[in-house]
Amino acid sequence: MKMPAVALRGMVILPGMIAHFDVSREKSIHAVEQSMMDEQKIFLVAQRDVEQEEPGIEDLYHIGIIAEVRQVIKLQNNIVRVLVEGTERAQLSAFVSQTDFLEVELTRCEEIDEGLSDEAKTAMVRSVQDTFEKYVTVNPRVGGEMRRQVREEKNLPKIMDLIANNLPFYYEQKQEILEAVSLTERYEVLMALLLKEIEITAIKNEFQAKVKKRVDKNQKEYILREQMKLIREELGEDNTESDADAYLEQLKKLKADKEVKEKIKKEILRFKNISGSSSESAVSRGYIETMLELPWNKASKDNKDLKNAERILNEDHYGLEKVKERMLEFLAVRNLTKKGESPIVCLVGPPGTGKTSIARSVARALDKKYVRISLGGVRDEAEIRGHRKTYVGAMPGRIVNGLRSAGVKNPLMLLDEIDKMSSDYKGDTASAMLEVLDAEQNCKFRDHYIEVPIDLSEVLFIATANSVQDIPRPLLDRMELIEVSSYTENEKFHIAKEHLLPKVKEKNGLKPEQLKISDRALQKIISGYTREAGVRNLERRLSEITRKSARKVYESEVKCVKVTGQNVEKYLGKERYTFDQKNENDEVGIVRGLAWTSVGGDTLEIEVNVMPGKGEVQLTGQLGDVMKESAQAGLSYIRSVGEEYHIPKKFFQENDIHIHIPEGAVPKDGPSAGITMATAMLSAITQTPVRADVAMTGEITLRGRVLPIGGLKEKILAAKNAGIKTICIPKKNEKDVEEISSEIKKGLELVFVEKMQDVLNVAFVKRQK
Repeated sequence: MKMPAVALRGMVILPGMIAHFDVSREKSIHAVEQSMMDEQKIFLVAQRDVEQEEPGIEDLYHIGIIAEVRQVIKLQNNIVRVLVEGTERAQLSAFVSQTDFLEVELTRCEEIDEGLSDEAKTAMVRSVQDTFEKYVTVNPRVGGEMRRQVREEKNLPKIMDLIANNLPFYYEQKQEILEAVSLTERYEVLMALLLKEIEITAIKNEFQAKVKKRVDKNQKEYILREQMKLIREELGEDNTESDADAYLEQLKKLKADKEVKEKIKKEILRFKNISGSSSESAVSRGYIETMLELPWNKASKDNKDLKNAERILNEDHYGLEKVKERMLEFLAVRNLTKKGESPIVCLVGPPGTGKTSIARSVARALDKKYVRISLGGVRDEAEIRGHRKTYVGAMPGRIVNGLRSAGVKNPLMLLDEIDKMSSDYKGDTASAMLEVLDAEQNCKFRDHYIEVPIDLSEVLFIATANSVQDIPRPLLDRMELIEVSSYTENEKFHIAKEHLLPKVKEKNGLKPEQLKISDRALQKIISGYTREAGVRNLERRLSEITRKSARKVYESEVKCVKVTGQNVEKYLGKERYTFDQKNENDEVGIVRGLAWTSVGGDTLEIEVNVMPGKGEVQLTGQLGDVMKESAQAGLSYIRSVGEEYHIPKKFFQENDIHIHIPEGAVPKDGPSAGITMATAMLSAITQTPVRADVAMTGEITLRGRVLPIGGLKEKILAAKNAGIKTICIPKKNEKDVEEISSEIKKGLELVFVEKMQDVLNVAFVKRQK
């Protein structure tokens, strides 16, 4: 027989079932219209693939249902809603037409009479009823309304159709029932589906019961997580560990004291009971991870080879003998005692003298992990000690973070720019550093965030500073000072040749043979293009030459660039600096003093004029309070010994004295120009010339005693560069002179003076009596 047909998506209609469905495909709408014009009969068959738009005969199930169209309603957007009632099964044989609508050839599926006895049918009915009763027991919401109908029905086909039509089976399962033509086959399919549904629902209910015992009903997220966990347990797929379990595993492997482990374990157990969505969970997680990452009892093995350490230190740095010696001493003590307290060394010196880089070399020489902590501008105490855990965004201090990044408890920790720390209302950072740097306290350093004492006694601290005056006294007391003084021109020459030049060549992509800088050119660059205590500007000048050479080589102008003393100006321009040379002639009232600056030493010419007046003393050249007081003390000394130098008694009432230091825009201060100003004043008052090749440094007292000064090495270097032959130095500085290398002192006459009289004996060309 022929009949219009509609292919259903995801839906199967069984005999006796009243259902509605929507159609939107043109062919389906025309098929419905055609059925309404004939006998209101239509063949409904399910698609195997619901996504198929134009299904062929192989895309449809072969068994479908002949249905009676009860109602057709046209909806918006060209959609038709059809109400149908399934009447009988039919088998699809072939497509007759596919033009306007789908017309198919059908064969009715006659119900096979298997000759079942009444007793067998009754047994089947009761079996279905009992199984359905069990289904309703585990799933009362779905089957509860049908319970009475099923219990009262005695006809086997009707009871099976009733259950199949009303239970929420998938369309594939309903198709199985539809394709079961014989009663026995349909019975077996239905019973299998019912038993399977009973089992699934029972397992689901069991899971829900277990979950209800564990968690609160309102915590939906937690319930879902527990359900997943139970499902994994039941299926044997519980391979994933929770974060808390992972932390406990890490804790077992952690090398730490019992007290620390107990603290971490307590925090992990607390974390386990905190809801994952709460903010407290993130805080606890951060704390646990920090504690587990700290190297509590994990230490690296130091290299004990003294020869190797000495070789590396000499390889990386020229000079710096004191620092190298101290580090080798530390290593020797460590080797003998097996432990030995780690020293807290503070390298003090001008910028660019290699303080930071020597620390890196020491770490390499000792095979220690290297951590650099920059303290410049740190003003919050929490930067050192950490924040309390209770604060939002709390974190450990820089010291603990340094240990964490090093991964061992005995790294070399460089505290860079320790003199640049400041304080504000949030606390005094220098005071917080006391606990870090005190050997008696730092074995139990307490960070506010960690809350457990941390042993810093095995950390090798090296601090750097530009000026001792800016380091607070209590902090300075904890450290061993090593002065890294200015480099001599000879030292700069060796550093440039052996270290800086290879470094800048590599940095700028030049091979060693592509650039040659003569020794004379290097000396000219050092003296004429840099004025500094260290070698930073020297490296910049060499980089400048290297960049210009790299361009020449790249443009293939030359294969090798040669820089000599004659052509260095071509690369760097005119010389920028010249040293003030000594005066050619001995003059009255002009004396050369020596000064220390942050970039090395310098010479200062002090000029004094005496003129008729009212006894006033005028000081110019932007002098500080200390220098003004030195001038007053010097003048008082001169007045006290005036008779010895035949100075008239009324001289100081009838004459003005003007003291001037050139370069008036530059502020000058310091306790080392007293004897220089006194000599210049006495020279001007007595009209006695002062030797042009003499320079001096020292402070004066009212009684003419000469007091010691600092920065002697830099001052002697400045005097040597200015062409000075004789230098007056306070007698009490004699021990400092012994430490200065003979290379610097070569060609100089150093005269040690105790009294002003000794200075005048050396400086005056001719003494008046």
